[in-house]
Amino acid sequence: MFTATANLILPSTVTGSFPRPRWFDVSMWGRPLDTCMLDIRFREKFQDALAVVISDQERAGLDILTHGDFHLDEDMAGRAWHHYPLQRWTGFEGDYLQPEQTTAPWLHYPPGTLLNEIYTGWRWPRIVDKIKHRSLDYPKLWRISQGKTRKPIKFGTCCSQVMALFLDIHTPKYKDKRQVIWDMAEAMNKELLALRDAGCRCIQIEEPTFHFMANTYGKDHEEVKFMVDAFNREVHGLDDVELWIHTCWGNPNMQRVMEDTSYAKSIEIYLERCRGDVWTLEMKDRNQKDLELFAPFKHDLKKKVCLGAVSHRMLQADRPEDVAAEIRKALKYIPIERLIVSSDCGFGRQGCNREIAFYKATAIAQGCNIMRRELGLPVTYVPAADPSLQVDVVPGRDVAPIGLSAS
Repeated sequence: MFTATANLILPSTVTGSFPRPRWFDVSMWGRPLDTCMLDIRFREKFQDALAVVISDQERAGLDILTHGDFHLDEDMAGRAWHHYPLQRWTGFEGDYLQPEQTTAPWLHYPPGTLLNEIYTGWRWPRIVDKIKHRSLDYPKLWRISQGKTRKPIKFGTCCSQVMALFLDIHTPKYKDKRQVIWDMAEAMNKELLALRDAGCRCIQIEEPTFHFMANTYGKDHEEVKFMVDAFNREVHGLDDVELWIHTCWGNPNMQRVMEDTSYAKSIEIYLERCRGDVWTLEMKDRNQKDLELFAPFKHDLKKKVCLGAVSHRMLQADRPEDVAAEIRKALKYIPIERLIVSSDCGFGRQGCNREIAFYKATAIAQGCNIMRRELGLPVTYVPAADPSLQVDVVPGRDVAPIGLSAS
C-alpha cells in the first residue's frame, strides 16, 4: 500500500543511517530505551540529535525522511545495525568471534584488508535458548522522530535473516539455522506490528539475503526459496503500511563486501515473489549496472523502484546535475510514476562526515527538481539551495529568495 509516496512524483529520500553530530556521544549498549531516557543527559542529547538529523534532511529538501539510525550504538563499522535486536531478544548470550567454518562463504577476507579487520573485530552472541521477542522500542523511537516533522519518517530496521548469518547454535532447542531464522522472523514481525499500531505507515526492511544467496546458490535453490518465505513471514500483516525493501552490497565503514554485485538472478524475486511496495537498489556505485533488466517489467511494475543515485562510498559530493543524469538513464526503463531517488545506502555506520552526507542528500533533492522542471512538473522547495538562506552571502550576488512554496 502506497502511503508516503502515494501522491509524489520522483520523491527524494536517503537510505537511513546518517553521521552523528560530534556532541552526540552516548549510546544504549544493550539497555532498554526507557532506562536510557531516565538519564537526563542521554534524554537531551538523543532527542536533540534526532531533531538535528531530521532538520538537516528537511533543509536538504528531501520528501521522505529517516531517523538516521541514531538509536544504534556508535560502534566499530556499524555492527549495531545487526546487533541491536540481538542485544534485546531472549535466547542469546555472550560476545564471540565467529569461527571460520561457520562464516558465510562470501565473508572471507585476507589479512591486511579493512574487511578482514572489520569481520574479525566484530563479536556475536551465541544462540543458547529459544529465541523470543522482547520490545525493541520501535514505536517509541518512531513517535520521538515523527513528532519532529510533518513529513513522513521512513523507519528502517535490519532484516532478521541477515543477522542469522553471524550466529552459531549452542543449544539442542535448534536443529538447524532455518529454525533460528523462522523464530527471528516471527520475533521481528511482532515488533513491526507494534510499530504499525503506533501509527508508522512507512517501514523499510534492510538487506534480506536473496541477492547474496541467489548469486551464490542460484535463484531457485531451496535455501533461497526458504529465505523468501521467511521474509514474507517477517512482514506479514503490514498490508496498510508502505513497505520498503532495501538492498545493497555492503556498508560496514562504507565498504562493499561482495565481488559479484549483479541483481540479474534476484530481480524476479524482489519484484514478484516477496511482499512489499518499494525495492531500493545500489546503482550509482555500480555505474547503473543491470538497469536494463527492468525493461521487461516496465509496463507492469507492481513495486516502485528506489534508485541509488549517489554513492555512500565516494567522498566527492555529488552535484544536482549528476543526480539528474542518473534519473534520465533510469527513466528509459522505469516509468516516472514508479521511480524514487535515494542514496545507494546509508551515510552512517562509521561512514562519511555530516557535511558530505548533507550535500549528497540535497543533491538528490535538487536533481529531482531538475528533472521535474524538464518534465513540467511541480518542484519541491529546497532551503539549502535558496540564495537568500546561504550561511555567507557574496557582495553583489543576486540573493533573491526562491520562495517557500513549490512551483
